[in-house]
Amino acid sequence: MHLLHQRGPLHDLADDPAAYDAVLTGVTETALARLTPEGNLENPSAGDDIGDTSLGITSLLALVWHRTKDPRLPEAVHRSLRFHLRERVFTEDNPGYPNLTARDSGLPYARYVLEPGAHPIGDWPSTVWALLQAVNVLDASDGLVDDGQYRELLSVAGGYWRWLTEATVFNPQDAANQAIGCVVGGLMLARHLPSGESESVRARALRLYLDEIRDRRVRDRGALLPPEHGGAYDNNYGPISLSFLAQAHRVSGEDVFAQDGDTLARYIDARVCGSGFDIGGPRYSEQHSAFESVLGLRYFGRRIGADIGRYAGDSRWARHAVGADRGVDGHFAFMLVWQIQDTPGWHRSPSTAPACHQLRSGTVTVSFDDRMTPSVIEAGGTALIAAAVNRQHGFGPVLGPAADGFLLCRPMGAVRVADHRVGGLAAKLVTKPVVGRDHVLRHVRSLYVTDGTRLWMTVIVERLPGERYLLAGMPYVAADGDRFRRVADFPLVVADGELRLTHPAAGSPDSFDARGELTQQEAAFALAADPRGYGDPDAGWRHVRTTSALEVGPSTGAPEGLDVFAVRYGAVAAEPFDVVCEWGESDGEGFVVRAGGFTAVLGVVGADGEPGLTVAVGGS
Repeated sequence: MHLLHQRGPLHDLADDPAAYDAVLTGVTETALARLTPEGNLENPSAGDDIGDTSLGITSLLALVWHRTKDPRLPEAVHRSLRFHLRERVFTEDNPGYPNLTARDSGLPYARYVLEPGAHPIGDWPSTVWALLQAVNVLDASDGLVDDGQYRELLSVAGGYWRWLTEATVFNPQDAANQAIGCVVGGLMLARHLPSGESESVRARALRLYLDEIRDRRVRDRGALLPPEHGGAYDNNYGPISLSFLAQAHRVSGEDVFAQDGDTLARYIDARVCGSGFDIGGPRYSEQHSAFESVLGLRYFGRRIGADIGRYAGDSRWARHAVGADRGVDGHFAFMLVWQIQDTPGWHRSPSTAPACHQLRSGTVTVSFDDRMTPSVIEAGGTALIAAAVNRQHGFGPVLGPAADGFLLCRPMGAVRVADHRVGGLAAKLVTKPVVGRDHVLRHVRSLYVTDGTRLWMTVIVERLPGERYLLAGMPYVAADGDRFRRVADFPLVVADGELRLTHPAAGSPDSFDARGELTQQEAAFALAADPRGYGDPDAGWRHVRTTSALEVGPSTGAPEGLDVFAVRYGAVAAEPFDVVCEWGESDGEGFVVRAGGFTAVLGVVGADGEPGLTVAVGGS
């Protein structure tokens, strides 16, 4: 089985003018065939996310007319715009909407579901989307929309802005992508208003960004990020926020959007594997956006000089949203407009700057979480995610029996990180103090070295009593063309100690067997407190007690007083694996790790408390 939503790097999609013209030609023919006598352009199979969708198709037709001057389009734009203004602008409060701060305001808004009271919670983002579709039509109105419709649409757009910022709680779903989208709508609307009103709306939009979004950023992996559905980052919505930051910078020129976009882009670069695979988020663990992310990934990829377009998006929505019948839908049409207007292409080469929370070279990636424990290791075309033992998740030494051990990966004090690159090798040393159930403080040193195809992980810790092993990850997906195929084993791994792949006992409701039919996201939602789409799958996943796991026994011949765990990912077991770990010949030489391709010296701690790391090509 394959993951449903992650379907290949977004930068593999052609983005030249001819490719976009082909997309718009298909949209045009579908829209003209769909247009009803009343002017409705909605997808007949759509039932929700609908209040802005006809207007979204109208904005695409307006863009096409400016590119082609197709004589069929002015009448279609006129009729469909009239339909939206007549049938899809609501001014009476939606029964049951819980976030109003001013009742019976008479201000216009868009509905998530057309039926009164059916599902009012989605009206705030639907109104943001309607505002953005409207300003795109206003931007393209010259020579296409008559003065009367222009003034009416401008009045409605201004009403949308006021409803969003005066009549309701701002950002009621705690979703940064929606909130930044609202700010973008205000910035774009301001360009169509008289000078005094324009300055007021622009200032209000900037103030909302600074006070309601930027001041509430959440720290994760060393970066301050706009919060998404209660968490720091969601791999569906996070890149959409990046697109809104890109558009905010494009239309305003304000440096704050560039700075925050650069931060989010570098964070994405650090967490996403070289293949584009990613996992984790406060609303979706595996679901990925597609065309909605292109603008931000492309715009900020160029700015930071990184290939973040490798992000594996959902190609079913590769160009525009589609309905249940696979037909074009106007939802998020503004993103397609903006990405077509953003003409420079992708930055396709990886960043060479060291990143604290990632080690990446060639086809090898180690992405680290906030505790500097790997969250994903990718090597040999297979991605391993953090395994679990006794409801503790991560990679690291385990003290005690396999089913009931204590995982030594949660830091009790400062975590130190050192990077070194030389001659095709990239290395990272992570040193962290940890405390076990016995209250003994131990220092765990984890060395990661890669030559771009293989990864050596060597973990050194003071000798542990009794049973112990290294929890070395759970094989989860493997690259399969432009898809990710679920796996339950990993043949490209070898260890210096005993190596075993274990699976949970059958029938446990809080275990995850990689051989089963459930995806990680489905298992996470099954254990989450709220229904799928509203709960936090990461919180649900934390309830998993045990998973399939690679387990590695201690190496033989470790120096006295130490346990060493050594494993190599990405090469077949038949390839010789020989790791030698020993103290340097003198007190000042530190600890030496030699393998077939490298020699690493884990230096003594300096006066500043930082551990040293040097790596040389060639080893045992």
